Amino acid sequence: MILALVEHPEGVTTGAGTRAVYDLERDEAHFSEATVDGPALVWELRADEPEGATLAAEVELDPGLAWLLRCDRVDFPPGGIAYRHTHPGPGIRRLLFGSIRIDTEGGSETYGPGGAWFERGLDPVYAAASETEPSAFVRVMLLPREWEGRRTVRYVDPADEDKPKLQRATVFFEAPVEL
Repeated sequence: MILALVEHPEGVTTGAGTRAVYDLERDEAHFSEATVDGPALVWELRADEPEGATLAAEVELDPGLAWLLRCDRVDFPPGGIAYRHTHPGPGIRRLLFGSIRIDTEGGSETYGPGGAWFERGLDPVYAAASETEPSAFVRVMLLPREWEGRRTVRYVDPADEDKPKLQRATVFFEAPVEL
């Protein structure tokens, strides 16, 4: 299966399917069918890579598990960090504003507004937001349904669990996925 992100600067109308539609102007997200008149982002789980994808990644989902698609937004104040952590499933993130450095798998990449990246979930990630301005990204993750309604971040170093967390996540929706 392919998880893909496609940007629609002039708006979009989607039909039924396993997708998240994010309205950039209204800061709203919808599952499956939606119409957005202005700039929109669409994440979709599908068999092949769509034409014009900003980012697409192959994801391996255990067919023996029940899955859900979660769309949320994570906001960081200036200087905010997410200590080395993992998630129980893969996802694509897209930076809305600010900047963020992502360290994973021995590499480091800094993203500005509009930058998109894929995280497998099981690979440890360290994230450092801009020191001078707020930063935020919207993401879509595929998670085993047992994670419904639960925080998914798991810190690599248990001592990080007790450190102050300045970032805030806002969940737009969680919806079941049929493979």
